[in-house]
Amino acid sequence: MSRSLISTGSPFEKTAGYSRAVVDGEWCFVSGTTGYDYVTMTMPESVEDQARNCLATIARSLGEAGFSIADVVRARYYVTDRAHVAAVFPILGEVFGEVRPAATMVIAELIEPAMKIEIEVTALRRDRGR
Repeated sequence: MSRSLISTGSPFEKTAGYSRAVVDGEWCFVSGTTGYDYVTMTMPESVEDQARNCLATIARSLGEAGFSIADVVRARYYVTDRAHVAAVFPILGEVFGEVRPAATMVIAELIEPAMKIEIEVTALRRDRGR
């Protein structure tokens, strides 16, 4: 299979030289995704709204690549404050509660002060008939 690139159309992708997602065979690697609303290019203030935007962007990218949230096998979460952990756990649980990918959460400074969360996932296409 050939490699294919998925884009959200964000100007950051060209400027920074990355793709929202890369599909290689049965794998889909979704880049770290922040809480931007790519329609309005705005960043919500709350970490909860940012988390929801991250997950929506990830779901759209996976869908465009022929994958779904159910295919996610690895997730990495980066939050800028320990206080954000309790706020985003229920949101992550709504999306990944049944999928339960291997996951890591790190407290880290992100590239823009307005960013409070970044999420990166890896998905493996599975036989849907099982």
